[in-house]
Amino acid sequence: MKPLDIHSDMNLRKHFLTIFLLVTVCLIPGHGQVPHLKREMRAVWVATVGNIDWPSTPGLPVEQQKMELTDLLDQHVENGMNAIVFQIRPGCDAMYPSPIEPWAHWLTGTQGKAPDPFYDPLQMMVEECRKRNLELHAWFNPYRAVVNYAENPIDTTHVAAKHPEGILTYGSNRYLNPGLQEVRDYVSKVVADVVRRYDIAAVHMDDYFYPYKIKDQEFPDEATFRNYARGFQPDEKEDWRRNNVDLIILQLQDTIKAIKPWVQFGISPFGVWRNKSKDPMGSETASSQTNYDDLYADILLWLREGWIDYVEPQAYWHIGFEIADHKKIAEWWDTNSYDRVLYIGNGAHRLNRKSDTREWRSPKEIIRQIDMDRSLPNVSGNFYFNSKAFQRNPVNINRTMQKKIYPYPALIPVNPIMPEIRPEPPSDLVAQEKGKHILLTWNAGSVHTTRYFVVYSFGKRDFHD
Repeated sequence: MKPLDIHSDMNLRKHFLTIFLLVTVCLIPGHGQVPHLKREMRAVWVATVGNIDWPSTPGLPVEQQKMELTDLLDQHVENGMNAIVFQIRPGCDAMYPSPIEPWAHWLTGTQGKAPDPFYDPLQMMVEECRKRNLELHAWFNPYRAVVNYAENPIDTTHVAAKHPEGILTYGSNRYLNPGLQEVRDYVSKVVADVVRRYDIAAVHMDDYFYPYKIKDQEFPDEATFRNYARGFQPDEKEDWRRNNVDLIILQLQDTIKAIKPWVQFGISPFGVWRNKSKDPMGSETASSQTNYDDLYADILLWLREGWIDYVEPQAYWHIGFEIADHKKIAEWWDTNSYDRVLYIGNGAHRLNRKSDTREWRSPKEIIRQIDMDRSLPNVSGNFYFNSKAFQRNPVNINRTMQKKIYPYPALIPVNPIMPEIRPEPPSDLVAQEKGKHILLTWNAGSVHTTRYFVVYSFGKRDFHD
């Protein structure tokens, strides 16, 4: 059974589709075969910080920005992707018109400066993704306030200028102070504004909670700990930090669901929760930094308590890597997902014919990873970092995606914990033979809730009563 993903024009009440008769075969996964998966997450990250993925450089003419955006979406559709993770808040700034935070300088070249002629990149992404049947996840960074503060001046409306008392400097960056309730309220307000105004499928946050540790530098929150310890003892500072992050995760989940219960809240943590050498529950890894001990993100607690709706660990290493083996990490999360939807993150950005690591010199590593990830019972798909990897097309990865990994379309997986919203069924279905084709006509039902239709074709041997 092969799905034909047919996009519907929401402005039309009648839909006229010509469907070619196809004889399809349901493949059993095996060597040289690709399963016809009805539902599978196939997402790609589009990073804006540092102009990693989009736009290619700050201050491009608006038409060029738009062209780059549609070009990259077209490439991902051609590769079989069905979801986009779009970074809309790189550092207390915005890739959309925000009433709370200034425009990001990654877009226009100057923080606080709007695009000219004006447009809304996030609304454009909503509309362009909808045209292509791509699910859109809005990606926020909760604490990062200023990237490379010595080189990137901030606008007078930036939170670091308006409320310096809530900012901590660590290394070359500045951060919102995670120990303050005012910070939690501020971040929740920013997220609430986007959830309320934009038609997104999910709010997404990555691995950047407390920053990755810098050797011989302590994160400067001692004064905050003394003033806002909330009952934690002097030797419990690390538990206090984890509790700070717990509190913002719980508050964000409550905020999102109060506005739109159907919008998901997902996290893509660093691939290693804890090393088994430090905790018997941990993975067989030897990572120098981990979520629990260094980023103060207790992902397993959030999964157990139901504070997040899906998890997507970043397993960006190759299979067999001694320190952090993609296979062992994926298997560990498969066992520890606590009935939450689980996706696996794959490091397409590592592909390079000149890589020091043999495994990344060809697309075979990605094929091996996807085959392995698909074999795990709780894995529902994959997220690829990053968009530019497919635009550069190292090792001819695009052909691999199209021919060997995603030759057939797939629907987004259903998240069983989310409220089910069923559109009205189409009615008045009429099938007419038109030579070698069949013309299907139907009434779309509710044009406000229906995003697209999926039409299946069957050969005689595929059809069963």
